[in-house]
Amino acid sequence: MRTVNIHEAKTQFSRLVDAAAGGEEIIIAKAGKPAARLVPMERVKVTRRFGGLKGKIRIADDFDAPLPDDVVAAFEGR
Repeated sequence: MRTVNIHEAKTQFSRLVDAAAGGEEIIIAKAGKPAARLVPMERVKVTRRFGGLKGKIRIADDFDAPLPDDVVAAFEGR
């Protein structure tokens, strides 16, 4: 665990964040007294469940059918 003052933390912020991301804990001190702690984020493991929306979404049979000519003309600015 490393302790740095606020001025050093401001000037070396990117390096301190990299160190914290690597697992190091850093204490930021103000006037020699600990004021904050920079620690690595906990990784959240996302569990994906395939088929979770089955039966909840319906896609029309003509979903990919060509658009009517008037709609195509509107998109093309005609």
